[in-house]
Amino acid sequence: MKKWEIMSKFRIQNSEFRIEDLVQLLLENRGLKTKKEIEAFLHPRLEDVTISSVDINKLQLAKAVKRIQKAIKNKEQIVVFGDYDVDGICGSAVLWETLRDAGAIAVPYIPHRIDEGYGLSEAGIKNLKFKIKNCHLIITVDNGIVAHDAVEFANEAGIDVIITDHHVPAKTLPKAYAIVHTTKLCGAGVGWMLAQELKVKSEKFKVAREENQLELVALATIADLVPLTGANRTLTKFGLENLKKTKRVGLLELFKEAVINPNSVDAYTVGHIIAPRLNAMGRLEYAMDSLRLICTTNKERAANLAQLLGKTNRERQQLTLESAAHAIAKVKSEKLKVKSLLFVYHEIYQPGVIGLVAGRLVEQFYRPAIVLSIGEKHSKASARSIAGFNIIEFIRGSSHLLVDVGGNPMAAGFTVETGKISELEAALHKSFVKVFDQELLTRSIKIDCELPLEFVSNEVYQHIQTLAPFGMGNPTPMFVSKNVIAEDVRLIGKDQRHLKLKFKIQNSKFKIDGVAFGMGERIKEFNSGKGVDVVYTIDENIWNGRKSLQLKIRDVKVAD
Repeated sequence: MKKWEIMSKFRIQNSEFRIEDLVQLLLENRGLKTKKEIEAFLHPRLEDVTISSVDINKLQLAKAVKRIQKAIKNKEQIVVFGDYDVDGICGSAVLWETLRDAGAIAVPYIPHRIDEGYGLSEAGIKNLKFKIKNCHLIITVDNGIVAHDAVEFANEAGIDVIITDHHVPAKTLPKAYAIVHTTKLCGAGVGWMLAQELKVKSEKFKVAREENQLELVALATIADLVPLTGANRTLTKFGLENLKKTKRVGLLELFKEAVINPNSVDAYTVGHIIAPRLNAMGRLEYAMDSLRLICTTNKERAANLAQLLGKTNRERQQLTLESAAHAIAKVKSEKLKVKSLLFVYHEIYQPGVIGLVAGRLVEQFYRPAIVLSIGEKHSKASARSIAGFNIIEFIRGSSHLLVDVGGNPMAAGFTVETGKISELEAALHKSFVKVFDQELLTRSIKIDCELPLEFVSNEVYQHIQTLAPFGMGNPTPMFVSKNVIAEDVRLIGKDQRHLKLKFKIQNSKFKIDGVAFGMGERIKEFNSGKGVDVVYTIDENIWNGRKSLQLKIRDVKVAD
């Protein structure tokens, strides 16, 4: 049972309903109260995203730019060393394209998840030294801030390292040549800031070129689940506009494979349809193919790569379903029971999907979850958290048992010697009891306000859209309507897990469609014949070219 938290006590009455008042209430619920804050939110300006506004160290940035300029002048080989998720891939594309246009000899390099592991590593540096001659400069993207040993290894090998990253640093920083870092952006956002500075300082960019890289920053920002506030909101808003009219043949072919109309691309499309395809290669195969798709100018190659990404994503979906079902059954078993901290491991879990499996466990049990893929000598782990619990800080409390660890408050990853898993599990459970507040285990749903159902209209929907893009930090507005009648309730979907229905008000002709994803087993609550209170977001449904409003149901209970 979810706890309903109605954020505003203001209740809209029939005679005094003004859409402007509703929008003002939604802005206040998002912490925006002054005229200046509201103006910046509703009408963001790209020029307001500056080095200072995102807390990047100017001296370190200047040092990074000078080193890159030196490498370009001396024709040194530069390696852009990215991560294998959407953030790392998009950020690598941004920096590599900028370096190439500035006249640099540069190549992008994405490590193999199985062979080289996450981020800058000794194995990765050895491999790229073998493959790439005359390498004297590595620029990391979306990784490196905790790569102390790897940076030391690079230094000893005569390779300078510039780190660009957004992850939470450890107590000490790696001894890199320069560190361009902030936690206020995604990894691609940090890379984009460096790219912008390079363009300002480079003669090659005296003539402004079309800004077609913001679309990649938008992809990365949404996919990496960073808060869509401040600079992130600005970059994403403009980036999504660019994405709708992208000329990148790879993205256009990916839209075609996923049956997406480019004009309808929004944060939801990116997060649930596009990003999983780009991520799939790094999870199961080799993420360089996703990078190639983004950067290619060859239409035939783009089409082949888009088909490959789609196929690999379907395999990833099936593997995730099987692994998640196994993990859920393991948690439910008498041996493990449902503890406050879920710690699950098995040989069958592939490293590429353990983060997704951890996410499924959080969805199912609403507990912080750690899932390990067992290896012969070392095992990889992914962790996902719940609101209010800093998972990376918690895991770092057991760093003495780990090979490496990195991440952020809601998601983290680490490597542990396989022989130390039992010791680690015991240590984590012991410390968890000391630091965890059990009240956090009550799942809650934040509701903006109560809204009479008859006020749901196209005009209200259009005004709400002025607050988009929605995502982490800027959730889609959520409403509750009380004592409404559900009718024409039916199960839909291949596995009959979803509900399609209509809502009406007693003694009124007003009706509106609704859909309740994943709520098929709760059909009796809608079919009770009694009035129900429903929590929902307002959505626009497009079917056969026709647009209509519908409610996306998030929760329901019988009305008082």
